[in-house]
Amino acid sequence: MCAPKLHVDSKGNKKMTKETWGRVCNELLKTVGKSNYTTWIAPLRMIDMAEGIAAFEAPTKFMRDWVSRNFGEAILRELRNDGHVVERIEFRVPELRPIPANEVSRPVAAPAPAAPKARSDEDLPGAPLDARFTFDSFVVGKPNELAHAAARRVAEGGPVTFNPLFLYGGVGLGKTHLMHAIAHELQIRRPEARVRYLSAEQFMYRFVQALRERQIMDFKEMFRSVDVLMVDDVQFIAGKDSTQEEFFHTFNALVDQGKQIIISADRAPGEIKDLEERIKSRLQCGLVVDLHPTDYELRLGILQTKTEAYRAQYPGLTMADGVLEFLAHRITTNVRVLEGALTRLFAFASLVGKEISLDLAQECLTDILRASDRKVTIEEIQRKVAEHYNVRLSDMIGPKRVRTIARPRQVAMYLSKQLTTRSLPEIGRRFGGRDHTTIMHGIRKIEELMGSDRQIAEDIDLLRRLLES
Repeated sequence: MCAPKLHVDSKGNKKMTKETWGRVCNELLKTVGKSNYTTWIAPLRMIDMAEGIAAFEAPTKFMRDWVSRNFGEAILRELRNDGHVVERIEFRVPELRPIPANEVSRPVAAPAPAAPKARSDEDLPGAPLDARFTFDSFVVGKPNELAHAAARRVAEGGPVTFNPLFLYGGVGLGKTHLMHAIAHELQIRRPEARVRYLSAEQFMYRFVQALRERQIMDFKEMFRSVDVLMVDDVQFIAGKDSTQEEFFHTFNALVDQGKQIIISADRAPGEIKDLEERIKSRLQCGLVVDLHPTDYELRLGILQTKTEAYRAQYPGLTMADGVLEFLAHRITTNVRVLEGALTRLFAFASLVGKEISLDLAQECLTDILRASDRKVTIEEIQRKVAEHYNVRLSDMIGPKRVRTIARPRQVAMYLSKQLTTRSLPEIGRRFGGRDHTTIMHGIRKIEELMGSDRQIAEDIDLLRRLLES
């Protein structure tokens, strides 16, 4: 491979050419990562390098400011490492003027060092995707099989069948994994599509920045010109009136254009406090899917999958029978804690040079096992009781007093007192802001019924075992 061409000025300093900028870009790719490079560096155009100043052109003011704050030092460092005498870097935005047809002078553009796929959304920044979060690495079980199937359907990229797709569930149940997996799959199946994934917090930050810099029309164009919009943790915009307003109009504009929207949150739309009713209504128009807490079989499957990957990384380690079953039974909080425990266990065993046994697991994971001793939450009790009696969770915490809802509500109150350390006023707040005397009445009623109603006693016993398992 021939060496890149170099141009030298009268003082002996190297001048930037397309080839030398390409070499700098190769180093930046290694430094900032492929996702950041594609989103932020590749759209830049080198304009000039003179008198110690390297001038670049960015497509938008937002990108100019972001790159300057987050990657300016990295670009300056790599330019200097390549032998260029650079004191500072300037980022500019092109003037909005028509380009004459006979204009042939073009600035040097940043080349794609690894021939990445051509994309049309480089000027639309979003959150980077995690390469680990794909459909292949997602372990499917009964608690998440519907969410997985719905995500797969959307990722196929065909006609929009349900809009939006709303995924919700507790921490560490796989919402973000599925969101990233959809984005990865869409990039493969529809490389020309403008797919944008970001968190609700990032959406809010960019909206506020656009307001401050009086670039609200740029913001609207940025988010209403996508083919697929994916917003993670939408509960974070609850209570933010201006952000909710803009999100509402963005949502409507994309739906009207037949564009796909995918949303995630930690609870169902109707249960997100301080979220505007009209937004709740829009979110409930599509397919709303709950990712349930993991069961034993799913946790064991996740551990087995991760263990196979770790065996290649630690080929000399052996694992005794029953270790994975022990972890799947004891660590029930969420998948992140479960995977973190397995990572620590393999690392610890490799350092001490021992077999991964039950004794080693208990010694290495003492704090995790102690913290993971079954701590039932009121929300989990409400969800499990609602499923058992086939009532809606929103009705359980709502004002309805019909017996078919009031009795399950009292059962949930009783179990909340028995299985958690929460006070009566705190339990009351979790049940729609009820007074603590109402909670006391519900608990006493169930205690009375357990002595005379065999069915209630059996329900309580079954629910207690399910919650403590």
